[in-house]
This record gives sequence, C-alpha cells and structure tokens, in this order.
Amino acid sequence: MIKVEEKLYQNRYRVDADRPHIRIRNPELCNEQCDTHACTVCCPAGCWSFEDGKIGLITDGCLECGTCRVICDKFANVDWNYPRAGFGILFKFG
Repeated sequence: MIKVEEKLYQNRYRVDADRPHIRIRNPELCNEQCDTHACTVCCPAGCWSFEDGKIGLITDGCLECGTCRVICDKFANVDWNYPRAGFGILFKFG
C-alpha cells in the first residue's frame, strides 16, 4: 500500500516567491485569540505550523485545496487565492 506522503512526493510545486497565494491577514489574531489552530492539523500538505506561541505558514507544497480558508471560519483570517498562472502545484498522476 502506498502512503499519502509518497504520492505527494510525486507532485511538483513552482514557488512564486514574489507573490504567495496564501497570507495570514492578522497573525496576532491567530497567536492570541485562536485556541484550536485547526489549520495546523487540517492542512493535508502541512503548510501551517504553531510553535512557540506563533503561527507559521510556508506555502511551498500547497495543494491548493482551500481547507485552511474553510477551517478558519471563526476569524476568517486567511487570505487565499489561486497562484498566478504557471505557479503552484503541478500534479503528476501515475
């Protein structure tokens, strides 16, 4: 049986360093008021982290599923857009 991590490894991601497609609108809101940090658990690509009392986001490897913007329903603190053309996830099936 193939693990999810092995399948994700087959995908490629073209990083748009000048214009990330996901941003945290107000990091202090996440750090101080959010008690669940559900984005860190629900992101299938593991782009979100919460360490030392601070939220972290690295969009490299994002699957563009939109889970983070949906799960942050209490604060709506995720600014999410599709990446520019030519950037983002490049799925490889097989």
